[in-house]
Amino acid sequence: MNQDATLVVGSGLIGTATARGLAAAGGRVTLVSRRPPARPPQTYGARWRALDATDLEACRHVLARVRPGRIVLVHGPSDVTWCEDHPARARAAHVAAATAFATLAPDARIVLISTDNVFGGASFHNTERTAVSPANAYGRAKLAAEEALLATAARAVALRVSLVYGHEPADAGKWLNFFAACAHRLLRGERIEAPDDHWTTPVLLDDVVRVTAALLDTDHPLPPVLHLGGPDRLTRAEWATDIARALRLPTDLVTPVPKARTRYASRPANACLTSELLGALPATAAIGLRGTRAGARLLAPAFLKATAR
Repeated sequence: MNQDATLVVGSGLIGTATARGLAAAGGRVTLVSRRPPARPPQTYGARWRALDATDLEACRHVLARVRPGRIVLVHGPSDVTWCEDHPARARAAHVAAATAFATLAPDARIVLISTDNVFGGASFHNTERTAVSPANAYGRAKLAAEEALLATAARAVALRVSLVYGHEPADAGKWLNFFAACAHRLLRGERIEAPDDHWTTPVLLDDVVRVTAALLDTDHPLPPVLHLGGPDRLTRAEWATDIARALRLPTDLVTPVPKARTRYASRPANACLTSELLGALPATAAIGLRGTRAGARLLAPAFLKATAR
């Protein structure tokens, strides 16, 4: 095992950003996924290997080659609608990968990126002590992956994140976060219908990367489950309106509607996370999480610059 080597499993929004952030800090990072990421990892100092994370022998082979002391699991299907339509396949994919790495690398520091969807939405603020009650098939799949990992890997932690947002280019094809989808559509002059009864605690992608890196680096014992939500609690409609303001666009482009009329119908009404533990850990106590308006001010210039070209 090489304590300086990190394996990031999954090349979506969070996985790619994590690999990029860890590589920028001087780490030896290998990113693995079924298909190559849109941006070649070697451009930011990481490596890429093909891997089907549900294949136990393929995982064994990659671990033998990389010998990571640190692993970040951001694997499995994350499209909530797809998971609702294919619950058995979603669960199998999430559990298989978590089981494989827990079994093959039980002594590694493993951070599993999990979700607020493990809660049913009854509570305004879900803490680490709140009883789980998955809202949908995606939440059930992630909870099963948490349980599979934590049952075997002694140094693993499930980091449940709230709605993660960050920059994505206009030509990404399918935007993976609400902020980017809103920003690009608003800049095209399109109207947006956003739920006014779906409460969230959005967390900036860069802050997720900072917290993940801190958890990987610490030698202190960690609790098995941690929550990471942003400091602001607001509806998607309120958030979309703030995004319009940050882009200096008319706020009447945003129309508040009931969640049931949107693609977010199966999400928990209160997709909010609060941590009773994160701020007290030596590794993360000094990390200040940015609110949605600060995040919007930070991200808006990149979206406006792309539009001006």
